[in-house]
Amino acid sequence: MKSRITKYTTVVFGLVLVAVGLYLIKTSGDPQGMMRALPYVCIGIGCGLFGHGMGNMISERAIYGDPELKKKLDIEKNDERNLAIANNAKGKAFDMMTFVFGALMVSFALMGVDMIAVLLLVFAYLFVHGFEIYYRLKFDREM
Repeated sequence: MKSRITKYTTVVFGLVLVAVGLYLIKTSGDPQGMMRALPYVCIGIGCGLFGHGMGNMISERAIYGDPELKKKLDIEKNDERNLAIANNAKGKAFDMMTFVFGALMVSFALMGVDMIAVLLLVFAYLFVHGFEIYYRLKFDREM
């Protein structure tokens, strides 16, 4: 019951955020500062929440009357082979992300993009790699 309420709340909150974003776009004549981006951020987050909630509700509805299908999907989701494939794909994507974001940071710096944006990107990059080092050491001790 709780997950059902959460799904409905996610859908409603997403729709409210989209509506607030559209209202802010329509009513603000000459936005300054943060108000230039806020409506679009609201619309983006609202669309994401709405899509996520509706996807969960539709998938729940699709398997509602078929417990056999639900059991089969749970087995496939938790299968060791599928988990190993997903983890391997994440690892490859992380390796590629390292080089792509490195090149993007250098190109932003060379293009003269605002220093705050470049520093935020560098901070996020280092934050992700800090987590990589933490988990690498943690798993190294465990295994």
